[in-house]
Amino acid sequence: MGRSGPEVADVFRRYGDIYRGQHGPSLSTVQRAAMSAIERCRTAALGGHVEQCDHCGEQRISYNSCRSRNCPKCQSLARAQWIEDRRAELLDTQYFHVVFTVPNEIAAIAFQNADAVYDILFHAAAETLRTIAADPRHLGAEVGFFAVLHTWGQNLGHHPHVHCVVPGGGLSPDGGRWISCRPGFFLPVAVLSRLFRRLFLEALQRAFHAGKLQFFSSLERLREPDPFHRYLDSVRQINWVVYAKPPFAGPERVLDYVGRYTHRIAISNNRLIDIEDGKVHFNWKDYRGGSRQKVMALSAEEFIRRFLIHVLPQGFQRIRYYGFLANRYRKEKLARCRALLGMQRSEDRADIGEDPDSSDKIKEFTGVSPRECPACHHGRMLCIEVLERSSSCQPFAPDTS
Repeated sequence: MGRSGPEVADVFRRYGDIYRGQHGPSLSTVQRAAMSAIERCRTAALGGHVEQCDHCGEQRISYNSCRSRNCPKCQSLARAQWIEDRRAELLDTQYFHVVFTVPNEIAAIAFQNADAVYDILFHAAAETLRTIAADPRHLGAEVGFFAVLHTWGQNLGHHPHVHCVVPGGGLSPDGGRWISCRPGFFLPVAVLSRLFRRLFLEALQRAFHAGKLQFFSSLERLREPDPFHRYLDSVRQINWVVYAKPPFAGPERVLDYVGRYTHRIAISNNRLIDIEDGKVHFNWKDYRGGSRQKVMALSAEEFIRRFLIHVLPQGFQRIRYYGFLANRYRKEKLARCRALLGMQRSEDRADIGEDPDSSDKIKEFTGVSPRECPACHHGRMLCIEVLERSSSCQPFAPDTS
């Protein structure tokens, strides 16, 4: 059943052409593609099919989705598939959620150098966790984790940060035993913060000297080495925020919780309240004001501008895996972890069955089957006619993050 309230797509359909007319030269190819995908998603432009209930004869038209990772309506299936893929990787141990955030001075550089700086953010956060965890004074083990990039705050402002989900332990250096962290405590955040700051700034300096950073407008002065280094010196004097949230209530809660993070976009449709007189009203949580729920009103132009800030560069991987979860050795190291933890082998688990199709996955995640007749709730909706997509509309690449 479709949503009855306003959607992000409504903003783009009403004001997208005006925005393109005013800001066309500054829009990247991937931003233009994101706008077009959202505008066309689940419309006749992408084609679809006519379905009919095999019980009561109810008919409905279902238009195809754009499958863009920037579209609020196209994340449920991708999220369900990701959760299914990760389920077999869960270990019978504590899990922790660690968030690495860069200060506003660095966010300003990232705004103009997204690809390079977001890569540095990933690598610095990952190396920080791996280095401190490997230190015998703290854990003395090889950890494994995945990291998810978010670039927004609740008000759609630019706020780059990485969410890392880490099992509370790891493999000993010789791989012969599992080393667990203390109950309820993973690694000291003050130590993580200092190393994260150092690794990040060192990598940023290397990127600068390699000519990988560009500066314009208010940051144009940073093109020269001396102003750039003075800028970084000031950032070294402030604390960088690394936040370790309380451990999850058991490994079975990890995927349900983290699934909301992995395929989240800057703003979901259910936060929109209305679109009136050229303004978009939406709910947001003011974390600095006691986490109170508030309503923000932005002009449609400003809403679109803020939304497009968070469209990642083409091909950029926003979910990455490290340590014993890194792709190259994941299978064999996970098997070793399971054995050391005394877990049942994944191939011995019962009731695996055949892989479900997309309808089954959607039902598992949302509780609603797209096959079920919305009128009688007894019959199944069967395709009786295919609707071709517009000849001028090219398909969009699926989300590969």
